[in-house]
Amino acid sequence: MEFCFIRGFLFAALTSWALADDGQLTFVSELSSKPAQKLSKYGWYGNVRLQRFHIPEETAIARWLFVVTKGHTFQCGQHNVTIHIQYGAPPVINPVGSVFPNATLWSPCLSLILPVTSQSSTTFNLSNPAPGDWYVGAHLPEDDGRIEQKGFPSCSYFFQPQLSVRRAVDTPILQQGTFLQQTAASDRPARLKLYVPEFASSLSVSVADCSSGEGADSKNCSLVLRLGSASLQQRPVTVNCSGIGCSAALYNPPWDTWLRVVVESSLDNRTVTFSIVSNYTVGCKPKSVGLKVDDDINHLHGNSSNTNSTSAGNSSALADAITFGSELASLLTPLSACVWSIPVLCEEVDVLSLRFTPVNGPNVSVTDTHPTLLAYPLHTQATGGTLNLQLTLNTTNVTLANSSSVVACLSPWAPVLQLNHSQPCRTALFAGYGVHVNASVPKAVVRLPFPQSTTWYLTLQLTCNSSDCGNTSLVSVVPEVFISACVEDCGTYGECRLLRSYSYLYAACVCKAGWGGWGCTDDSTAQSFCRQLTATLLLTLSNLSFLPAIVVAIKRCYITEASVYLFTMFFSTFYHACDQPGVAVLCIMDYDTLQYCDFLGSICSIWVTILCMARISDPFKYTLFMLGALLIAMSMQLDRKGLWNLLGPVLCAILLMVTAWVYRGVRRRHCYPPSWKRWVLFLIPGAICAITGVCLYIFAETEVNYYYTHSLWHILVASCVVFLLPPKEKNREALGWSRGVSWDWSWRPRVCGYTLCQSGKDELYTVT
Repeated sequence: MEFCFIRGFLFAALTSWALADDGQLTFVSELSSKPAQKLSKYGWYGNVRLQRFHIPEETAIARWLFVVTKGHTFQCGQHNVTIHIQYGAPPVINPVGSVFPNATLWSPCLSLILPVTSQSSTTFNLSNPAPGDWYVGAHLPEDDGRIEQKGFPSCSYFFQPQLSVRRAVDTPILQQGTFLQQTAASDRPARLKLYVPEFASSLSVSVADCSSGEGADSKNCSLVLRLGSASLQQRPVTVNCSGIGCSAALYNPPWDTWLRVVVESSLDNRTVTFSIVSNYTVGCKPKSVGLKVDDDINHLHGNSSNTNSTSAGNSSALADAITFGSELASLLTPLSACVWSIPVLCEEVDVLSLRFTPVNGPNVSVTDTHPTLLAYPLHTQATGGTLNLQLTLNTTNVTLANSSSVVACLSPWAPVLQLNHSQPCRTALFAGYGVHVNASVPKAVVRLPFPQSTTWYLTLQLTCNSSDCGNTSLVSVVPEVFISACVEDCGTYGECRLLRSYSYLYAACVCKAGWGGWGCTDDSTAQSFCRQLTATLLLTLSNLSFLPAIVVAIKRCYITEASVYLFTMFFSTFYHACDQPGVAVLCIMDYDTLQYCDFLGSICSIWVTILCMARISDPFKYTLFMLGALLIAMSMQLDRKGLWNLLGPVLCAILLMVTAWVYRGVRRRHCYPPSWKRWVLFLIPGAICAITGVCLYIFAETEVNYYYTHSLWHILVASCVVFLLPPKEKNREALGWSRGVSWDWSWRPRVCGYTLCQSGKDELYTVT
């Protein structure tokens, strides 16, 4: 839950009234805080604690405060907490240095290292930050692979970020072609904003008539002109002015947005007066489509009816595309920067899954005279996935020369309106991602994890080495742009998981069998198939060690206990066969069901074994069997991996057993069990096996040695059952029936007086 409150509005109102005549800006403060979250060691992106902050428009300075607190008082040593900051989308990080999938592009984010002993904090200041969503992620160092059992005390660290901003509430607007008189000092820069419309090809901001007062150097103002905002990856365009004026020009400025202008003075204790003006140029706009929507509805209807069509009609589609391109060409004004704007349909497919389709069909016409433009708006909800671009050259009817190619540029905020081999895929403030296709390379792919929340533009143009492309002046390409949750669905050795940070959804890959990377394609530490098969066989076949326990239980007439051991052996075998991370996997039913039955059977086996050792009467024993099984099943449903799910039944059963043994020992005035052979040959070895197995299970298991240590745990638990299971009761016949019940079908019942005969003799706990 985000707690936000605004401070200083009363002061701001009074300040605005008092300073209304001298042109100073009014600033107000806003503070937002997030709840503390427990940090985890980094193993995959799900271990990152992600928080989202919103920075409003016209913010002059933003300051983050990061506080890390240790949760326990015992010595944990010093750990480094890594903090990542990214604008517009969650940070794409790579702490372990894994290899990214092919054609996957990403920009590094800002990372801070915070050493923590008991409690530490650090601040990060950013002037003129870009307005919008900012994301902060934090995690501990790389996971060492040790498996920590839930419930044991461990070193815990809590991370809490806070953000305070100062923003102007009355920023002057710089109008097109209108001079605006402003003043700036060393401690009070001039702040303005201007609106850049859509289809603007260039923008210029000029400073003139600069004056710093009287004196010989009054015409040397030493101003610094900054255009744009800071977003860590991109800095504002900066121009140093000397003399009475200067100008800054932006080619391909961001469209349909407010642009920040800051003018700073480097002269101490002097106020500089100047005039500032802005001008933008719209090279060419597409022909207006008017207010009627009948054509758009027809396009949508045709697109929906052909959504599942195949590429069988490529030739007809190409002909339609060429015809449509010719119609567009006749409507364009012959200017050098004209574009063909293709409308795009956005279709929501699934959670974090969008698909963009040109309304006139998948084929898009591209010419060498004008760029073809497609726009893909991405909202905040789409930034948690992966933006995919697949560009395919359609060579069904048109053959592209070897010297010709189709150049494409995918850029945020604004398109690149002129493309050629030497023109970089970059706008005024943001870098783009360029690809090209030709006759030798007809397909190109670009994947962008966590794209920024803005409108992305795809510009396409046919380029040739010579000035004339020859007979081929119009070609057709198929641009496939879509949002997927993960890169290639995380491949064979990964699983795409949907994560949530409060109301924000994002996705990441969790890898298995030693594979790593953003899309689980890095095989530097991957397990071979032989190793995967060995792990599966060890974890499954080690459960056969319960067979001796089952045989001993049946031989000693403990049929109920034997059935519990059989249940445990069966589900533990098939649970571990289904739980393997690689391809050597066998699942006979739902994974969650197998896991539940395995955990339930394991604890019930310990429960019935210890109660059987207590040598209590059958009605009381079987009542405890059933009651304990029901309570264990309930606790498994509440918290399956909780520590007390194991310790609770074990301690209760041991308490009952010790109470029964002490009662017999006091009544007989002799240690119970009385035989030293029982202690030396059975009880002590069984206890050693149990304690060793528990220590291995709790303290020694890691992700590397898991299939060794856990297999040994299976063997030790089954062995301790063989040692600890008490001998057969002498008053118990085959199949565990009481001696008072006869299998003789004679009509004469066994009676002693008026009651059935029943031995009341308490047998000694002896070795048989």
